[in-house]
Amino acid sequence: MHVVILGSAAGGGVPQWNCRCSICSLAWAGDARVKPRTQSSIAVSPDGERWLLLNASPDIRQQIQANPQMHPREGLRHSPIHAVLLTNGDVDHVAGLLTLREGQPFTLYATPGILGSVTDNRVFDVMAADVVKRQTIALNETFEPVPGLQVTLFSVPGKVPLWLEDSSMQIGAETETTVGTMIEAGGKRLAYIPGCARVTDDLKARVSGVDALLFDGTVLEDDDMIRAGVGTKTGWRMGHIQMNGETGSVASFADVEIGRRVFVHINNTNPVLVEGSPERAGVEQRGWTVAHDGLTLDL
Repeated sequence: MHVVILGSAAGGGVPQWNCRCSICSLAWAGDARVKPRTQSSIAVSPDGERWLLLNASPDIRQQIQANPQMHPREGLRHSPIHAVLLTNGDVDHVAGLLTLREGQPFTLYATPGILGSVTDNRVFDVMAADVVKRQTIALNETFEPVPGLQVTLFSVPGKVPLWLEDSSMQIGAETETTVGTMIEAGGKRLAYIPGCARVTDDLKARVSGVDALLFDGTVLEDDDMIRAGVGTKTGWRMGHIQMNGETGSVASFADVEIGRRVFVHINNTNPVLVEGSPERAGVEQRGWTVAHDGLTLDL
């Protein structure tokens, strides 16, 4: 199984276009300790030829250009992206669909709840129905979006996208609007969970024994954005678990048998983005890798 982390940042990327928090300021200044990062997306392939895109970042064109595996290779029109899978309806995971509109056939997969939010917004009709097939997938149903990849979607604690929030919104609910993905190929297993509000016993059991876990790294502490002075929301309010603390992701997965542990979907205010920082060292010493754009895994 071949895995390319196309985008490792949360919504807005690093540096965020309008942000001068301490971390973005380092990035704007060209400080080598903070790598620029695009918004959350990965690609997975069983053979290096046919790829499944997980989440369509607003930065997808830049990501395709930066990764030769994603380049067109034959004829006048071609793409190695055979399918796209959405893990939620957040803007940083669906806006890139508007770029994938140039008459290129592929299949778009998601749960009924996630795909429904896309279908209900007519701007996504630029993906012509006779070119892009839309396929709903039930939770815990194994399917094969690309020959050689077996994929299963499962619910994780989360919330609806910001643009769909209303008075009925629940944070931490396990529904079909925020899902994790288990991908299997060649006897290897990859769990991809870019958004998660808490780690449950069921989730720990599900990922036990995986060869790699790519997990929500949005915030180091629940109040990262408040500490940085650029926001009022906590990680929990945004539907994301913190890395640190007794109930954080690092401690929660500490006793689970996992091969490679990688944080993805990292917010621009998260101090682990600074290479050589105490915060980065703290998660690395506990066995985690902080993802960067272009990081590849061959399982």
